[in-house]
Amino acid sequence: MDYSGWSGVGAFAPPVQKRYGGFWLRVVAYFLDAILLVIAQVILMQVVKNEAAAQGVNFLLTWFYFAGLESMAGATLGKMVLGLSVTDEQGNNISFLRATGRYFAKIISALILCIGYIMVAWDGRKQGLHDKIAGTLVVKN
Repeated sequence: MDYSGWSGVGAFAPPVQKRYGGFWLRVVAYFLDAILLVIAQVILMQVVKNEAAAQGVNFLLTWFYFAGLESMAGATLGKMVLGLSVTDEQGNNISFLRATGRYFAKIISALILCIGYIMVAWDGRKQGLHDKIAGTLVVKN
């Protein structure tokens, strides 16, 4: 038998199983994010006196908070605290475009009586509808 090129290291190691971020961890992470965003929004309302302008800036702030952090850092601050990150289905970081799609797909998850979010509780890979649409996973680091 020719064993050339075989190092023997990890040859019989079991495959690494992904640990997905479950429903309750994701709920807590979202509440942490919501607290931070409410604080930012209160400050914003004090700075920007025009309500229409404040709502527009608030929309951009929320979108860039979720899509920006999930694409650049792999997670929002709430997810980071709980050791979660958002990846594509192969475990790679997601682009800003994919993170944006995921963010807006959450509207669909919410519109159907939040069933798109609740799906996380029973889905094998703990994906919500917005994750399935965007091709993302929330994994435990």
